[in-house]
Amino acid sequence: MGFRTIRAMAAIGFVGLAGCHTLHERACHKPQPYMDAKSAAPLVIPPGLDTPDRTNALRIPDLNTPAPTARKANEPCLDEPPPFNAPKPAPPQT
Repeated sequence: MGFRTIRAMAAIGFVGLAGCHTLHERACHKPQPYMDAKSAAPLVIPPGLDTPDRTNALRIPDLNTPAPTARKANEPCLDEPPPFNAPKPAPPQT
């Protein structure tokens, strides 16, 4: 294979890999399947068996912080990592 062929194949590969991200929808701004979840009926314990203690089984602690602001349609989803742009250190002063 020639150098031009390898370079062309690498360019096609990079474009193909980069193109996958552009096809990814920002699904967090659309209704999610879990939002339609329904509660199931409680477990029926047959006669003669002990009912388990469920008083603290799914205890949710009180929320003492304010709710975050709603994300706008053009903001990235929270399941995407934030961009990492480390500031360049200042040159040492002599």
